[in-house]
Amino acid sequence: MEHEFTAVIRGVLADVFGGDKQAAAMLKASPLLQYLNLKTKSASRGSKSRGSFANLYAIYVLVEDYVVQGFHESEGYADYDGAKFSELFKRQRELPFGSKLQNHALNHRLNQEFKKYFPAINQIPILRDTATNRYWINEQLLQLEGGGDTKNLACAVLRVIDAYIEAKQGAFKSFIEDCANMQALSDQDPAAVIEFVGNLLRPTVDARVFEIVSFSILKVDYSGRSIYWGWTLEELHEEFLELFKTGRTNANDGGIDFVMRPLGRFFQATETLDMGKYFLDIDKVQKYPITFVIKTEAPREEILSRIREHATEQYGVRKIVERYMSCIEGIINVPELLERLGRISDDGAIAQVIAEIVQHSRVEFDDHTTS
Repeated sequence: MEHEFTAVIRGVLADVFGGDKQAAAMLKASPLLQYLNLKTKSASRGSKSRGSFANLYAIYVLVEDYVVQGFHESEGYADYDGAKFSELFKRQRELPFGSKLQNHALNHRLNQEFKKYFPAINQIPILRDTATNRYWINEQLLQLEGGGDTKNLACAVLRVIDAYIEAKQGAFKSFIEDCANMQALSDQDPAAVIEFVGNLLRPTVDARVFEIVSFSILKVDYSGRSIYWGWTLEELHEEFLELFKTGRTNANDGGIDFVMRPLGRFFQATETLDMGKYFLDIDKVQKYPITFVIKTEAPREEILSRIREHATEQYGVRKIVERYMSCIEGIINVPELLERLGRISDDGAIAQVIAEIVQHSRVEFDDHTTS
């Protein structure tokens, strides 16, 4: 696979080992370098494309430990006691964009994905002793034979991942600066701001960005609406609607994405049109009504029709189908989000949307990485 960052990888190899021709040959010969090439393709796609930090950082912290122990320049790694999980986990969370990373990549996801890409290769990147909770990088993947010489890729691997981090930091910093510029333009050129936010809802944009942007639009839109409620007719009082995020953005944590007070509405943001996922979301809250916020241009009627068709195919029993359909409190698609954004602009509150996007982006993508 060739993409813009591939040239950076070859440049690192040429700098470490000498010669562009040799760098190209090494990239072609090394499964580990090819894996890095696959996982860094988002480097040139800006801040709105998903990074691959979990698996890259699992490699990084183990190779870093390998280098710190001096095994890139000496033998004896086969007799090394291995790195402690607690230290590896702590280190990956110290890295830019790594503060929310979990243990999955270190424990199994990296190895599973590597085998998926390279099924004919016997080696896996991470070796683990579950009894002692010690970890090793697979040294065989770091050693490349050629021309009667063995080259160790450890330092090059670290430099490639460092370059990827730098590229993603630069992209995120640029994104925050663009948001700041849009805030400044919100009064003079609201159409430009609407276009900017609309571009963040495009199908190719990272699902986390869609969740952040849709939340920001809905939060500001609902904040201008109020209801009157109370325990008795004589005690009615006005309360404005408030929308809250309930957890990590786009996390596979089984949670619901947004919750509204005081109505108690649940919202689930998704980019999938896999109808089975909708039923799972409904089941996990015991069939409590949910409004789905979907990254699609498809009309609401078409989405509801597809959900009904899938439910009919899966369950067959009309009562069960209607029970699931009754749990869909609403469908919010991209056109409706843009319609709400236009209404917010007309009310002179579009700068609030940008402020929400910046705030939640800083939380999600580690603002300290841009300083």
